[in-house]
Amino acid sequence: MLHDHTIEEVKRHMEVTLKVFEDELKKLSTGRANPAMVEDIHADYYGTKTPIKHMANITSPDASSIVIRPFDKSQVAAIEKAIQEANLGFNPLKAEDMLRIVVPKLSEERRKDLAKIIHHKAEETRVAMRNVRRHLKEELEKRKNDHVLAEDDFHRQIKELDAVTHQYTERVDKLVLDKEKQITTV
Repeated sequence: MLHDHTIEEVKRHMEVTLKVFEDELKKLSTGRANPAMVEDIHADYYGTKTPIKHMANITSPDASSIVIRPFDKSQVAAIEKAIQEANLGFNPLKAEDMLRIVVPKLSEERRKDLAKIIHHKAEETRVAMRNVRRHLKEELEKRKNDHVLAEDDFHRQIKELDAVTHQYTERVDKLVLDKEKQITTV
């Protein structure tokens, strides 16, 4: 069996990789409004680039709009400019103390582009997970070649490592299917 700390370390690396992938998926527009689509856009806040989520309350009151209410009302214009410069296809509507973004419905072409982006990001995530697996496998091979690890133990640990890797890549596949479903059902 793998040393507990080693398998736990692999799981930690894969969890972080999976979390990054999930966060990237949240930022993709599916035609439904989601605060994550704009919260990490950086706006100029008194000379400092600051994520909008640190400057404003961001909500999605319905499936097609995002409302941004800056804590400092004088920052409405800076946030509006940052959203326009992010080239997300959003045209913020400025009110006195807030911005409203109407999230456009997806065209068929945009749906296809999003599917390609999702699959590309998923493959990058799988590659990162395989790299974690490869790194530990190389370490195990070195231990086996140095006669620190018996052949049977080596194969058992590789099998366990493969099972963990497979478990995480299946989670990536499920996230891809869920996101594709969101894109096609809007």
